[in-house]
Amino acid sequence: MAVKVHLHMHVSDLDKSREFYRQFFGQGPVKEKTGYVKFLPEWAPVNLALSRGGQGGHGTVDHVGIQVDSPEAVMTQLSRVKAIGLPVREEMGVNCCHANQDKFWVKDPDGVEWEVYHLNYDLEGDEAEGASRPSGLAVVGTPSCCSSSSCA
Repeated sequence: MAVKVHLHMHVSDLDKSREFYRQFFGQGPVKEKTGYVKFLPEWAPVNLALSRGGQGGHGTVDHVGIQVDSPEAVMTQLSRVKAIGLPVREEMGVNCCHANQDKFWVKDPDGVEWEVYHLNYDLEGDEAEGASRPSGLAVVGTPSCCSSSSCA
């Protein structure tokens, strides 16, 4: 099995969240227990566990990013997600967080935004605003361009 980053989120409606992530990841959960669901998507380096409860789930995570290895991988996932009817926000060729990126965003039932992105190239000087991000899965909650509206 590939290395995956584990995220655990509390959600307000486990059934709605299960269905959203089934659609977004393109496959069902690998484990389901009372009040608990776990996903290990083949195309993304994440181990996502969802539990019922918390303060409506909202606010636990600002956004989550999945960095893929090519612009084509972004487009493949974007096409798949659009084809199943999930609302998406596309941002191709954006300059943010010291890099140029192609990305799209989806929002789960609790308002947690997920971005699928490719870092096209690093920016130098005045173009490079915001905070640098390492490769891989990024969880971001910082101001400037690195907010849930624009940055990995």
